[in-house]
Amino acid sequence: MRTVDLNADLGESFGAWRMGDDARLLQVVSSANVACGFHAGDPGTIRETVRAAVRNGVAVGAHPSLPDLQGFGRRRMEVTPGEVYDLVLYQIGAVAGFTQAAGTRLHHVKAHGALYNMAATDRDLAMAVAAAVRDFDPNLVLYALAGSAMVDAAESVGLAVACEVFADRAYRRDGTLVPRSQDGALIADESKAVAQALDMVRDRRVLAVDGTWVPVRADTVCVHGDSPGAVALAVGLREALRREGIRLQTP
Repeated sequence: MRTVDLNADLGESFGAWRMGDDARLLQVVSSANVACGFHAGDPGTIRETVRAAVRNGVAVGAHPSLPDLQGFGRRRMEVTPGEVYDLVLYQIGAVAGFTQAAGTRLHHVKAHGALYNMAATDRDLAMAVAAAVRDFDPNLVLYALAGSAMVDAAESVGLAVACEVFADRAYRRDGTLVPRSQDGALIADESKAVAQALDMVRDRRVLAVDGTWVPVRADTVCVHGDSPGAVALAVGLREALRREGIRLQTP
């Protein structure tokens, strides 16, 4: 039976501000990327999210970002590879502390937002992310945009890598995501998002905005926990995968 992972970005509440429906998503997905406090999240939210993931049998990953609370980590910053290394290592340690306290282990790392997109095309930043993950724990899996520089970086330092695809994001012909600042970057229609995910998981290809079919490797499919229809999309994806005989399993 074919398998794929279904992940969600979670733990993105902060103080009194609430984001997403983590409790319901954790009943659907197989892995969770937990915000580390730099774009969202705080110590209490990390603790609660990790514990809830453990209760639901969901693998826990760290979701490090650039230090940008106001911009939700989605604004590009001028950072050096050395700074990226330190930022990622620091944030991995934060979530790993809570996984240890909860009696589980950290499973993976996935960069967030602008950091994710910058490292997808910048080899030096990609190597900094991969090195930080390896130096913390070489047994961790790096979740990285399929076909990106981060996949190459992870493999070059000996890390296991899960090639990630997005059901609710539009693609360009080079395999990168259409920037959120551009019209059509987000796919709000659940049926279209599910159909795109099936194209990627089942047929290993995605239709870019210019009409080009782009080959992709899909080890894990992301659902953005901050999207209004995240729970419905995750449920729809899981059911569609089941109908295709594809089982959920973490990398």
